[in-house]
Amino acid sequence: MKYAKILRISLVERLVYRADFFVSTLFRFLPLVTTFLLWDAIYDSSGSTEFGGFTRDKMIAYLLLVQISRMFSSMPGLSGSIAHDIRHGDLKKYLLQPIDMIAYLLSYRIAHKLAYIATTALPYAILFFLCRHVFTSFPDFITFSAYVASLVLSFMLGFFFEACIGMVGFWFLEVTSLFYIVGILNFFVSGQMFPLDLLADWLPGWVVVLLQNLPFQYLAYFPAMVFLEMKTGWELAIGLLLEAAWAVFFFLLARWMYRLGLRRYSAYGG
Repeated sequence: MKYAKILRISLVERLVYRADFFVSTLFRFLPLVTTFLLWDAIYDSSGSTEFGGFTRDKMIAYLLLVQISRMFSSMPGLSGSIAHDIRHGDLKKYLLQPIDMIAYLLSYRIAHKLAYIATTALPYAILFFLCRHVFTSFPDFITFSAYVASLVLSFMLGFFFEACIGMVGFWFLEVTSLFYIVGILNFFVSGQMFPLDLLADWLPGWVVVLLQNLPFQYLAYFPAMVFLEMKTGWELAIGLLLEAAWAVFFFLLARWMYRLGLRRYSAYGG
């Protein structure tokens, strides 16, 4: 199958840069350490041992697990590369060959993720080993299976969401500002900085419910909560179904935007 070959070739290509993956991962740990120190200061200064159901150790465990969530769901450069290809006429390389752009980019991203996970497994393993005291227990088989499923779905959701954002380039010449706004919004409401449960103390209840039903939470917050066994039973099952539904929605939206965009695409550029 041609897309399997694309995946294999892309994987070989990405593994050439394994040292770059390794070094970039080490630098990613620096903001994480800063975040740990910040939350230590918050707990110490407040005199409280718990915020929104999160003790100090559980908060550190959550922030560690968010790194794993983002390892799967983040798609750096995807939307920008799609918009660039549209703007500069490079999209025609997919139209002149029997290759579907979305399927090609999906294969490429899978290869990227596999290479990234393989080359960063050691530093992450060391980090989690050093912080093992913050994890009070390991989830049972069913919960862990649900956690793995949530990570796979977060990858699909993240990919097709970013693809949709990139395809806005069919209708707008300059979309950099849109990427910036979406990136900032995603950073805050996906739970990367702190668990969304903490917002209940600062925002009206209906706003919290709205944020928890948007797709952003499945990119970071939800998988981490599953591993911590803070999403169980029907809440877990419904969460997985909603995550799958959002992934399907953005898949269909991406296909629709691509077909619609090609009708106005003129292949100007190089």
